[in-house]
Amino acid sequence: MRSDALSLPELRPSVLRLALPVFTEMALQTVTQVVDMVMVGRLGAVAVAAVGLSFQPLWLANGFFMGLAAGTTAVVARQVGAGERERAGVTAQQSLVMALALAACVGLLVLAGASWLVRAMGAEAAVGEVGAPYIRLLAPGLVALMVSQVLGGALRGAGDTRTPMRIAVAVNLVNVFGNWVLIFGNLGFCALGIAGAAIATSLSRIAGVVALGATCFRPRSAIRFSAAGFRPDPPVMARVLRVGLPAAAERITSSLGMVLYARVVAGLGTVAYAAHAIALNVESLSYMPGLAFATAAATLVGQHLGSGRPDRAAASGWECLRLGLTVMGSMGVLFLLFPRPLMRLYTDDPAIVALGVVALRVVAFAQLPEATGFVLSGALRGAGDTRSVLYISLLGVWVVRLLSAWLFVVVLKLGILGAWLAMTLDWVVRSAYLSVRFRAGRWQEVEV
Repeated sequence: MRSDALSLPELRPSVLRLALPVFTEMALQTVTQVVDMVMVGRLGAVAVAAVGLSFQPLWLANGFFMGLAAGTTAVVARQVGAGERERAGVTAQQSLVMALALAACVGLLVLAGASWLVRAMGAEAAVGEVGAPYIRLLAPGLVALMVSQVLGGALRGAGDTRTPMRIAVAVNLVNVFGNWVLIFGNLGFCALGIAGAAIATSLSRIAGVVALGATCFRPRSAIRFSAAGFRPDPPVMARVLRVGLPAAAERITSSLGMVLYARVVAGLGTVAYAAHAIALNVESLSYMPGLAFATAAATLVGQHLGSGRPDRAAASGWECLRLGLTVMGSMGVLFLLFPRPLMRLYTDDPAIVALGVVALRVVAFAQLPEATGFVLSGALRGAGDTRSVLYISLLGVWVVRLLSAWLFVVVLKLGILGAWLAMTLDWVVRSAYLSVRFRAGRWQEVEV
């Protein structure tokens, strides 16, 4: 049966059942990020720039674990689709063993190299003075986040998107409350400023990973852990890494390219980078539906391939894309019509607001290609076709985005306008390739 022969009423409930909890989780996480940035924004442009510049190298460090989570999701989804839940639990445990060992190493490196990381990002002296301590305090939370991603990927691959959502709700509420207390010194605590934001983030993320791990030991969990499952099993690890390493390479190389891209923008000065960081935070509102439908696509594609139904896998991917385009397209209209009120949620600085308005109006036109890139990348990862996503990410970030950013910002002197035009062009190229790749259907033959 052809994939497009399946009716939308048959597909949509499955998509929404998986996507809505992820959407809720992402929405709350994004709202938390907005609140964080609003609170930090009250501390001035230096604090905003410090947080924004710190985010880039830490996101780079997180790339491997995002890839490991993608590999775990793909393998677990195939096993669950084939009715092999016990094997899925073992796969999740082996991924957790790898994540714990590697995350501890990354955390130690971040602690030791915090000052170097800030200098490498080209921060001005005032930004570096607050950025390095911020990164050190954020390191424990970074380790917890890395491990959480792998656990969450396993649960989502098994079709349980509700448990990660519930835990994320609690984590984000704790984070916001901790920020309010520690940044501004409420309830009798000292006002710690940007350091308070880092402490609150780390504590909330540690609580979250403990809750996720405890969930997997419950008898009725979608992923069930056992004491024996923690013994290293090289063949299982190798299976996860066969899918996860290309995904990790994609994340790491893309993140490194984004670091260099941020470095180009940082060359425009602290005010311009503060506007860039806030505009990125505003735009992250549109990532919620994109990531939600990408997660649904990864799970459904993997499970249907595991059960021997490639037709349903393809149809599910296209339905996820339809819904993603609808919602993210609507967000684009919001960015186009109301950029100034959105920027003023974060800061009253007229120079920052003016530059941010330019960025948001540009990125409004990127929402449809971004939606396509998010959702179809998720569908291909769920099928285990992580190599094709790697190749287009390399092309998009390293060739299209960086070269055009250099041309528009450095050569043509278009400032923040040029930087965001480069970002938009990157997504246009990626979405075109991914559409052709998914329609061709060769991902249905990938072994995981």
